[in-house]
Amino acid sequence: MAYSSSTLAPLRHETYRTIWFASLASNFGGLIQAVGAAWMMTIITSSGDMVALVQTSTALPIMLFSLVSGALADSFDRRRVMLTAQCFMLAVSAALSVCAYFGLLSPWLLLCFTFLLGCGTALNNPSWQASVGDMVPRADLPGAVTLNSVGFNITRSVGPALGGVIVAAAGAAAAFAVNTLSYFALIYALVRWRPALPVSSLPREALGSAIFAGLRYISMSPNLQKVMLRGLIFGISASSILALLPIVALELVGGGPLTYGLMLGAFGIGAIGGAVLNARLREQFSSETIVRLSFAGFALSAAIASVSPMAALTCVGLVISGACWVLALSLFNTIVQLSTPRWVVGRALSLYQTVTFGGIAAGSWIWGVAADRYGVADALLLSAAVMLVGIVGGLRFSMPAFTSLNLDPLNRFTEPSLGLDITPRSGPIVIQVDYDIADDDLPEFLMLMGDRRRIRIRDGAKNWALMRDLEKPGSWTETYHTPTWVEYIRHNQRRTQADAENADRLRALHLGETSPHVHRLIERQAIPPDDDVFYKAPIDLHH
Repeated sequence: MAYSSSTLAPLRHETYRTIWFASLASNFGGLIQAVGAAWMMTIITSSGDMVALVQTSTALPIMLFSLVSGALADSFDRRRVMLTAQCFMLAVSAALSVCAYFGLLSPWLLLCFTFLLGCGTALNNPSWQASVGDMVPRADLPGAVTLNSVGFNITRSVGPALGGVIVAAAGAAAAFAVNTLSYFALIYALVRWRPALPVSSLPREALGSAIFAGLRYISMSPNLQKVMLRGLIFGISASSILALLPIVALELVGGGPLTYGLMLGAFGIGAIGGAVLNARLREQFSSETIVRLSFAGFALSAAIASVSPMAALTCVGLVISGACWVLALSLFNTIVQLSTPRWVVGRALSLYQTVTFGGIAAGSWIWGVAADRYGVADALLLSAAVMLVGIVGGLRFSMPAFTSLNLDPLNRFTEPSLGLDITPRSGPIVIQVDYDIADDDLPEFLMLMGDRRRIRIRDGAKNWALMRDLEKPGSWTETYHTPTWVEYIRHNQRRTQADAENADRLRALHLGETSPHVHRLIERQAIPPDDDVFYKAPIDLHH
């Protein structure tokens, strides 16, 4: 599939354009609030650990709750989920503004508010990112993912500096109030959006089952596992710069809130540059090369920040790290979206976020503790060393090529007519598929069956096995279970166009004139009650 070469191409679509601009306003408010919270913490406590925990308290909910949010994004109307999240964050931000205005904030209460805002972000993000594929065609998806990063980092380049001005002029309470107002544009845009919801004849998956299905899908998807691992390492190592930046501004360069805002602005400018170069770099370099360059750029930026006594020089390093931030995270996000079908994309993105932001939360705390113990300069140098480990990790866990499979539903399955009257919850269901395979075709058949096993289990099959007839060695039977009839239907509806190649090649190897025969069976217990099987002799109490 050919992708659009223009980063701005997704803005041709009205729905995406409207929500993108509304998100831009919301991101401005969020970054202004982040500056206010970080600087407020430096005022009410002198602990570097507590300052770093501001970022941890924002990232930790994303690690804890994103998987649940991803299941909600795949099971419910994503627009309603996003509206709920935005209204919740509006209420929390208003309460934070009031507490700050009346001087009621303590370090732990401030962390509590930032944690709650992180919970709203955790609920919102999987639905927002999964909805991008509903707003733009697949050819524009990489551009839309990159454009989301562009939007966030446009605000990052200006918002923190503006936040620094607001905090310096009017205090943190004013920054929190601006964030409160910023939610209204996005809430209005979401109220107006009327997406075409997919129609399904199947009942909604239970939340626990939906979460497990997402975990199972990723456990059977090697490419996604590589993205998760590299995202974790990137989150742990790269979090040092943003987590310790308030202390860098205060101690290493002797600045104030405006300096801190300008440093975040430099990071944002670099991010915009990285987003602009993103498409061209994808054409010139492999995914693995881009990720390695991103780790190396962050290591260089951390080293510069650790030794620089001048804000201008530190900002130069932050421009580099900002570009690397967008290049790595947008690449991770795009690979996850292009490697995942729509039925599970919210859960895949949420698990990616859980892992990455879990790394950011853990890393922020680790580097905060290191700053308290060894000093902020040495903590940054230690994080740079960990970033170099991320480069070496590519030798063993190389990123997959930036390609796209056709993950649209296959739609070949037709629910069969049954001789028994069963309900959707009837089961367990046992499926057996019979193949006749020539001896010369056995190596290819077994290779295809290896892929078949992964596809079946990934889509919900249990107890998969391949059996060979002892009396007729050319006869093979594939068998697997599903808990209920409705889960069997759901399993078949999850098959994608990319899976068709495996099925077609297996069908071509089958020697029969018709397709391989499918047996659909329901398990029934044939053991009578105990009192019908065993004779219970009377108990003789005298012996």
